[in-house]
Amino acid sequence: MKNKNVIKFGLVLTFLCSFVFAQAQDSQAIKEVSGKIIDEETRDELIFTDIIVDGTNISTVTNSDGEFLLKIPYKYLDAKLVITHLGYERKLLNIIDLGTAEKIELKPSLTELTAVSIAAPPFDARTLVLKTLENKSSAYNDKNALMTAFYRETIKKRRKNASLSEAVVKIHKQPYSSLRNDHIELIKSRKNTNYSRLDTLALKLQGGPFSNLYTDLVKYPEYIFTEEDIDLYDFNYETSTNINKNIVYVVNFKQKPDVKTPMYYGKLYIDSHTLALTSAKYSLNVKNKELSSRMFVRKKPRKVDVYPTEATYKVQYRTQNGKWHYAYSNIGLTFKVNWKGKLFNSIYALNSEMAITNWEIPETKVAKSRDRMLRPSTILTEQTSGFSDPEFWGAYNIIEPEKSIENAIKKIKKQLDKKSAKKEES
Repeated sequence: MKNKNVIKFGLVLTFLCSFVFAQAQDSQAIKEVSGKIIDEETRDELIFTDIIVDGTNISTVTNSDGEFLLKIPYKYLDAKLVITHLGYERKLLNIIDLGTAEKIELKPSLTELTAVSIAAPPFDARTLVLKTLENKSSAYNDKNALMTAFYRETIKKRRKNASLSEAVVKIHKQPYSSLRNDHIELIKSRKNTNYSRLDTLALKLQGGPFSNLYTDLVKYPEYIFTEEDIDLYDFNYETSTNINKNIVYVVNFKQKPDVKTPMYYGKLYIDSHTLALTSAKYSLNVKNKELSSRMFVRKKPRKVDVYPTEATYKVQYRTQNGKWHYAYSNIGLTFKVNWKGKLFNSIYALNSEMAITNWEIPETKVAKSRDRMLRPSTILTEQTSGFSDPEFWGAYNIIEPEKSIENAIKKIKKQLDKKSAKKEES
């Protein structure tokens, strides 16, 4: 078996420099709709819920607090907002009736056991996964697409924010049937790092938005299910669930007991009608510290031992006009850093997420601006100016920040305001 290739999310423990580009967007009249999505019975927040303007590709997802903010052009005020979540009934709301601080309840959609048994596939779980991976030419978008996406990455030392990066990007998405890789164009970004919280170690993520893009298992199965590796996994069915009363098969997978190389384990959610992957939740087996460390760490000081204690991934797809496409992904990594000769260690939590907020099938080939194209080795730049501007993102849709990120942004803004005041005094 070849050396397993982890999703390209490198860890760089050194001081590095990078770059940034910005591009203005067309101003347009918009309506902002915001609120929280909850379970109508338990009152629990529903995270990663899909929120789409009906008849368009304008969309967002709820954050880890179940909250969202969606900027909608005035021309769609008569449209409906479509809200979907795995295991719940779809909800449609009139956009014109919505405002800010909405509390929207979703009703659990119960799957009858008889329906599940009737809908059970006539083949085993492994075969279903193979059919799903082979099905990308017919079930997924088969044309070039230009996708607008919002990307955020955070680094925390224990529970304190040490770095925050955000960007709006354009993804030049290749057809799912094509072997060509996708490209990413940077439109606008901002970043702030508090090195005092990182001690003497500058910990940065290499890969940026590409890391999340590579969680698209249908487009990039080589990171988990290569032809060589698929036989190293065990597959089995779990009780089916549903999306808007459509049966969704749930397949568990994990590496076979005798396989020592770090591999993945998790759940695949597969639409029973199209045999398309609707979402996946999975983790890397990090029990072998030495091998799993090699898969992540690109560069580090000699006197430091670094190994992951957790590596989790989530990817979601949406369907439009009968074709599925990548919609959202989230990566969560936790690392333990030991300085040789020191008694105590440090724990760092790294998280990144990317959501498609709009997309189109261009009628002509879209020209790529070379000076704005990112590389898979990209490390987002050091830049703080954007945090002082409350209108920095303009009409672009973003993932609403969770409470801890909101607090971090407020602190950054205060620091920038103080620096600005001192410059004016001098």
